[in-house]
Amino acid sequence: MAVRTIEVRERVLARNDELAAQVRRRLGEAGVLTYNLVSSPGSGKTMLLERTLADLGEELAVAVVTGDVQTQNDADRLARHTDRLVQAVVTNGACHLDARQVATALDAIDLDRTRLLFIENVGNLVCPASWDLGEDAKVVLFSVTEGEDKPAKYPKMFEKARYAVLSKMDLLPHVPFDVDRAVACARGVNPDLEFLFTSALQPEGMQEWYAFLRAQVRRRSAA
Repeated sequence: MAVRTIEVRERVLARNDELAAQVRRRLGEAGVLTYNLVSSPGSGKTMLLERTLADLGEELAVAVVTGDVQTQNDADRLARHTDRLVQAVVTNGACHLDARQVATALDAIDLDRTRLLFIENVGNLVCPASWDLGEDAKVVLFSVTEGEDKPAKYPKMFEKARYAVLSKMDLLPHVPFDVDRAVACARGVNPDLEFLFTSALQPEGMQEWYAFLRAQVRRRSAA
């Protein structure tokens, strides 16, 4: 008897890419710059967004879609720093967000009043790398507590990302972490990766990140 193999994963990813293209068109027509924020658990995505919302939320008209496996704890944390809706997506065990979830979340967001959208993906450096959400770019975080070879261990995510944020820089005096080696490791995977250095716990630790966001939003507005 003949055996027929159905490539379910390829079909699902193809459908996701179709939906992601629709999301990208929708956001592009609204003039909304969109970043898919990805990292391993505990790298500091939510803290980065807390500071960003508190300091630039109104200036840059920031909206957030945040994904978590079982709770909406991160969304609750972020909601304390903005009057805008923070759209929570609970994946019920799935290790990534998909374009359908993002498209549904956008229905609750006033895109006419939004200039910058962050999609805070599920904490995972494997699954989210394969899923296009309709973003302009992936921004990958990794912290100085994780080891310089993180990009070599999870190359696909760093290949797919356009920007890398090295977080928790305030801890450098207390951990054996070589920044130059980390950057070299990442650029060995993706030579075009642009780095930003942050500390969400230091008063001036977010200025490079803020300057980057302001410049990107201005560029999008002028396009």
